Amino acid sequence: MRKTLKPSLKYYLNRASENAGRSREIMIKAVFFDFYYTLCVWGKPLDESLQKIADRYQFEIDWKRYTAAVENLFAEASGTDPSTHSILDTMQKIVDSYCEFIRQLGVQEHAEQMAWELLQAGHSLFAANVATLYDDVVPTLQRLKDYGFKLAIVSNWDTPLDPLAERLGIAHYFDIIVASHDERVRSAKPDPHIFEYTLNAVGVSAEEAVHVGDTYEADIIGAQGVGIRPILIDRDEPYVDRWDETIRSLAELPELLNTT
Repeated sequence: MRKTLKPSLKYYLNRASENAGRSREIMIKAVFFDFYYTLCVWGKPLDESLQKIADRYQFEIDWKRYTAAVENLFAEASGTDPSTHSILDTMQKIVDSYCEFIRQLGVQEHAEQMAWELLQAGHSLFAANVATLYDDVVPTLQRLKDYGFKLAIVSNWDTPLDPLAERLGIAHYFDIIVASHDERVRSAKPDPHIFEYTLNAVGVSAEEAVHVGDTYEADIIGAQGVGIRPILIDRDEPYVDRWDETIRSLAELPELLNTT
């Protein structure tokens, strides 16, 4: 079993800085995608579930804090190394992360109860298989495939992702689907290994790949740390002016890759 000490976010930031100046003139051969909030969303997103729970507790959510709190939540989830945690430890870490997320929104008294309800709401959505693709996904994947790009999913995901991609009708577009739970990987973004594994699997160098994702630390810092060109997809503008290559829709991606 592969075991490594988990580097700090500062380590990933330093790696990203070292690779920031690499040329974009190299021909891109592969496009990697994050999964959740990049390709698909559940029928009831996190904010809708949170609002219903908050209403029951008669709590007013500070939505101005929401974006930063969500970023911290996913950054914390990205920092979990599957190879060094048991299932129980991982679940407790997730619960703790959700509690901290609730507290960052100003809740103190009922944070743990609300965190559990939010997790249960999420699990119910997963179990019901109510994930839906964004409208721009299939046309963009088809266009990129027609241009000859190798495509991959690189996701922090703790259950098998291939069956879900099959149900959504997009599995055939991808040369490989890589999830952090996978025994072949045992690594979560922004850790370099999950990106390096995918590069080797599709047979391209880091300079020949781009990675598209919605989370700054996991997707942008992680990809840039191994020399992959990162593109931030910011559908709801929580990251205004955070990254120079930012798109609002996947439909913008082919133009960035000079395919038009």
